[in-house]
Amino acid sequence: MRIIESIHQLKKIQKGCVLIIGNFDGVHLGHQEILTTAKDIAEKKHVEFMAMTFEPHPVAVLYPQKAPGVLTPLELKKLLLAQFGVDCLILLKDGAKLLNLSPEDFVHQFLVENICPSAVVEGHDFNFGAERTGNIDTLRKLGAENGFEVSVIEPKTIKLSTGQIVRVSSTMIRYMLESGHVTDAAAALGRPYRLVEEIIPGRGIGKKLGFPTLNMKKPNQVIPAEGVYAGFVRIGQTVEEAISCEDTIPAAYSIGQARTYGDQFPLLIEAHLLKDDVNSISGKFMAMDFIRRIRSQHKFKSPEKLSAQIAKDCHDAKEILT
Repeated sequence: MRIIESIHQLKKIQKGCVLIIGNFDGVHLGHQEILTTAKDIAEKKHVEFMAMTFEPHPVAVLYPQKAPGVLTPLELKKLLLAQFGVDCLILLKDGAKLLNLSPEDFVHQFLVENICPSAVVEGHDFNFGAERTGNIDTLRKLGAENGFEVSVIEPKTIKLSTGQIVRVSSTMIRYMLESGHVTDAAAALGRPYRLVEEIIPGRGIGKKLGFPTLNMKKPNQVIPAEGVYAGFVRIGQTVEEAISCEDTIPAAYSIGQARTYGDQFPLLIEAHLLKDDVNSISGKFMAMDFIRRIRSQHKFKSPEKLSAQIAKDCHDAKEILT
């Protein structure tokens, strides 16, 4: 997948591509429907499939205080978009001027003059232009005037563990994670939710209890609610290596503040690897895939009681992951 980070580079692209525009945070089932449809149209037209996104999120650029939590950091988003067949990613890191164009100017002055797509594929709730005043009907009208087709994808729905039917959205997934419902979040994403960050030194308490852990630096992502989880770890020397590593290690995760030892600890993100040959595993970065929540966090009366509970958590995690 080629990556374009400057408007000037757009002059070199082949005209007539199939284009999708959005932040695609999460690359969830709704986004995947857009990606799959656009890829099919591009193959039928024998043209490139291009995705255009803003980094950071447009809301973070225009209204930083209202910026939503991140589900997929940029490197992970790139990997996922490439897996869904995007030929070229237009990555705009300084998009404030574009975001403040009227819908008409955005299409005329940017899309038509620089990209000249033959087709644009979007979700039914697509908004664009200054103050998000353009919607999918606006895009259809401007497409008809400027010679490109517009295909609209209807929303995807899933059935939650509660039996409730909900529309898949990045907002819904953030809520699921923040309330600890990682299994429902995975259903909406079409894969387990993944945190990725640097491995940092821990306090050594887990090792003293007989359960050494890998500790993750607090990531700039939505962090699942405090609790104990079962999941799979991937290790790499770089972020890219960690997220693309095919070797997965079963693990029990703990997200919390270690209140058994006091209330002064910051939030800790730890993974105890459920593998015998742990000493042979090395890397600077860790990716944590969340499979299922085991329990909430508790304050234990003694380290011995905590150790007994961790042993049970590891047993439960092994059963879940096998």
